[in-house]
Amino acid sequence: MKKLAIIAGLGDLPVSIALAAQERGQGLHVFRLSGFEENRLEGFDHETVGIGQIGHLIKRLKKVGCEQVVFAGIVKRPNFSNIKLDMRGAKLLPRVLKAARNGDDALLRVIVGELEAEGFEVIAAETAARDLTVGEGVIFGRAPSESELADLRKAATIAGETGRLDIGQGCVVCDGLVLAVEAQEGTDRMLARINDLEDEIRGTPTSRRGVLVKRPKPIQERRIDLPTIGPATIVKAAEAGLVGVGVEAGGALLLNRDEIGRQCAETGVFLFAFPEDWT
Repeated sequence: MKKLAIIAGLGDLPVSIALAAQERGQGLHVFRLSGFEENRLEGFDHETVGIGQIGHLIKRLKKVGCEQVVFAGIVKRPNFSNIKLDMRGAKLLPRVLKAARNGDDALLRVIVGELEAEGFEVIAAETAARDLTVGEGVIFGRAPSESELADLRKAATIAGETGRLDIGQGCVVCDGLVLAVEAQEGTDRMLARINDLEDEIRGTPTSRRGVLVKRPKPIQERRIDLPTIGPATIVKAAEAGLVGVGVEAGGALLLNRDEIGRQCAETGVFLFAFPEDWT
């Protein structure tokens, strides 16, 4: 097996990938991004690298013998006027700034392209940890009703359109009414907004209605930044009075699957995977 490098931000995803690599005996080195150091990665061979230190990162990747690279974890877009750049980072900066104006996905493609030009194989998180993805159908909980399927389909269509415009990956629909669309605030804050709406147009924890859908942006580099679902997603959906969560089959990562299942059972929220071509 090729030695794997994880370019890591915060959260469960880089930890899950590191554990999966360790379990299969794959060589591993973790590069924690400065300012986004995940403490749970300290048990693996690791070092910290600045976001603007592209040249240093490439040299270190070669030095430690990594051939495959995976990006994983939560990293906020940097303030480009404040980040420290090495020589290669400074040379790359004009391209990065131009790409950043076209959205995060364009920015990520520049970084991926730079690594691939140096001969590294950039792989997706689901390639590095295959048990994180799901196939079509009910994953946990009961099957959605016809009306809930209609809400799921509408939310999936809207999430696809907002994703095409590089706005966000999520949407909430209840009885055909769009309650929220995700933008830069993220899924948790979007779901928190549902609680401020009138009970007449949304579900409640005692009378659940409505669904959350998360799916990849059609324009995005799918090796980076696929939607993730964790136990907290189910908890937040339940607190918002929703009855279900939908994801695109093969287009979302499940983190801590056993705990997700337990939360679905406790809250009564189902988790359902729809086909990629569902619109």
